[in-house]
Amino acid sequence: MGSPNPMIVGVTKEVKDHEYRVGLTPAGVQELAATGHTVLVETKAGVGSGLGDEEYEAAGAEMRSDASSVFAEAELVVKVKEPLPQEYGFLREDQAIFTYLHLAPNPELTRALLERGSTAIAYETVQPEDGHLPLLKPMSEVAGKMAVQVGARLLEKTRGGSGVLLGGVAGVEPGKVTILGGGVVGMNAAKVAHGLGADVLIVDINLDRLRFLEDLFHGHVHTLTPTRQSVAKAVTDADLLVGAVLVPGAKAPVLVTREMLQAMRPGSVVVDVAIDQGGCVETSRPTSHSDPVYVEEDVIHYCVPNIPGAVSRTSTFALTNATLPYVLALANKGVRRALEEDPALALGLNLHRGFVTCPAVAESLDYECRPLSEID
Repeated sequence: MGSPNPMIVGVTKEVKDHEYRVGLTPAGVQELAATGHTVLVETKAGVGSGLGDEEYEAAGAEMRSDASSVFAEAELVVKVKEPLPQEYGFLREDQAIFTYLHLAPNPELTRALLERGSTAIAYETVQPEDGHLPLLKPMSEVAGKMAVQVGARLLEKTRGGSGVLLGGVAGVEPGKVTILGGGVVGMNAAKVAHGLGADVLIVDINLDRLRFLEDLFHGHVHTLTPTRQSVAKAVTDADLLVGAVLVPGAKAPVLVTREMLQAMRPGSVVVDVAIDQGGCVETSRPTSHSDPVYVEEDVIHYCVPNIPGAVSRTSTFALTNATLPYVLALANKGVRRALEEDPALALGLNLHRGFVTCPAVAESLDYECRPLSEID
């Protein structure tokens, strides 16, 4: 059955450094095309995920040679990562963009979207009544697992690390992994670290979550509630520190001070997955897949905001499995009606027609927050 008001949906090639994911798979294109929508896809948009132009064309997409052509026609643009400065000029008021935005630590992007009047819906703040984050979860799973893989490699002496093998060997104690945050990222980091044989400590403020993790790992990981003193010791003892703290939509709290890092063994590693929201370590600053690490206080820092882009095929399919139902709702109902009828999707709305609509973003960047119902 076709949609009564067909929409033009656009998918562009990601331009962030070494970002190989894509916003829709050919299967997603086919679902949209089957209900009467037009899907414009930039050529080579899916190549980094092993998805060729011919697959998109076979699914019903219309191919466009560049991003500007897609943005110029599309009413809804579906991406993976936030628009970068070279894309700001493509944005317009009568257009919605659906992607990861992480606006709280990014005043420049927020200002650009507000000036263009775009409707900006963020994957990371879509939230059903039960409080989980369905569009953040699949990439959090990937990032958590990748954090330990990356950290284990960086600990190798040949890469500047302290020379610790996380799993240890007979007669030698294993490496110590401290994970700040017991949510989806932290849990998946713990799975990999525990699987390698590391000594794992998870720090979280939620006692119920810690009880769940104790049960999940049958008591084979340690858990801790944070105080300044306990966090300092946990950081000092760690060979690998994983930052996995999340406050939905807001800047991450800084839990690890420079002073704490100074007490770590030289060559220890920090992987700050929270860098998307500003980072939870005082010395963290965003890096890229091209230049992913730096050393500060003799500690290796890995602070890549788009970690899942490195395993793009797995990540693209995991992400689009979660986003497609929302994309279909936005296309089939129209953006405004879809937002008004789905409270979970409405929480994903961060900006609309020059106003900030997400309380956490407004508070972080000192803007007035205006609900959708008060904006024409």
